[in-house]
Amino acid sequence: MPTGDTSGDAALAGLYRDLHAHPELSFAETRTAGIVAARMRAVGLEVTEGVGRTGVVGVLRNGDGPTALLRADMDGLPMREDTGLPYASTARGIDRDGADVPAAHSCGHDVHVTCLLGALAELAAERTAWRGTVLAVFQPAEEIGQGAQAMIDDGLYERFPVPAVVLGQHVAPLPAGTLAVRPGPAFAAADAVRIVLHGRGGHGSRPETTVDPVVMAAATVMRLQTIASREVSGTDTAIVTVGALRAGTKENIIPDDAELLLSVRTFDEGVRRRTLDAITRIVNAEAAASDAPRPPDIAPMHGFPAVVNDVDAVARTRPALEGVVGAERVFDPGPVTGSEDVGLLATAAGAPCVYWLLGGADPAAFARATSQEEVVAVVAELPSNHSPRYAPVIEPTITVGVQALVAAAHEWLPA
Repeated sequence: MPTGDTSGDAALAGLYRDLHAHPELSFAETRTAGIVAARMRAVGLEVTEGVGRTGVVGVLRNGDGPTALLRADMDGLPMREDTGLPYASTARGIDRDGADVPAAHSCGHDVHVTCLLGALAELAAERTAWRGTVLAVFQPAEEIGQGAQAMIDDGLYERFPVPAVVLGQHVAPLPAGTLAVRPGPAFAAADAVRIVLHGRGGHGSRPETTVDPVVMAAATVMRLQTIASREVSGTDTAIVTVGALRAGTKENIIPDDAELLLSVRTFDEGVRRRTLDAITRIVNAEAAASDAPRPPDIAPMHGFPAVVNDVDAVARTRPALEGVVGAERVFDPGPVTGSEDVGLLATAAGAPCVYWLLGGADPAAFARATSQEEVVAVVAELPSNHSPRYAPVIEPTITVGVQALVAAAHEWLPA
């Protein structure tokens, strides 16, 4: 496995710790964007800031040839970190509802930014090894599913070269030193839905005078779980998660309203539509069954399709990834029910997408695993992305992540 220059690795590790300690929420990535812009300018890229609000685009031209887009997302999550690391985040931010909340890089976007900056420095330093144009896209607001579309709507492909391929990676709790890529549908479509159930409040001692939205919400939550178990084929995938249920202020007050926030994950567009239609049907039916004084409010918060890795492009890119870590350390992870809006960048460009997983878990945790089944069992026990305890190991994660991006770029930008 390539190790890279020791001093360079130390510098990237320091950058990673700094980014990790200073996460910024979606569309508020101003400090991160400033660091990204400065570092790209320092290695000779043409840099444009403020693309899609807080996105940054770098262009590295190196003669005639195709354009390869390398993408990293930059935003953190509105949650508190609980890793105990000396560089753990204590930052706070303002969420979409205007509330002051903790902020953490618990999805690993700090790894993505660090690796792409490291890869750009290497590509800029070795221009005799490739030809064409690197389009570096540092995207905001992936966590709310709006950043890729915001950059597209801001003229990404009118203002900058249209790529022949879109490349990128996402750190995951797989063994550091491994890479995982799946051809075809690779990451699930994501839809977020906000529901407000309207009741009629009153005193907790006289429920007969009220329409209790808490009971209505509880019945709705349970009924929504039947979509996956009773309305979707066992050979298909649909996940309906109620991530938030908010109602009431006191134990003896029945409130007027209850709010549900839903996350929906699917791979097939038909299943996606049926699932969203079923949510609407069930929510309306439960409100009617409770004699709600008015229909519920059902509003999409965001939605984007599944990431579909181009089969031929994966076949072309995989040997380059194998050259970084060895063929035995590159594998197909199966369909990933996590979601990503990177596919929108490829669709808008009419280009193939190759998006892979970057192992970031301590390899020592897998020392006794001798089969793929045992590796999967270890992964299931580790803190995953969006856990307050999620923390990738710095090395070899960053070195492998840098070299994977460089190798993939070389494949699409041959000398």
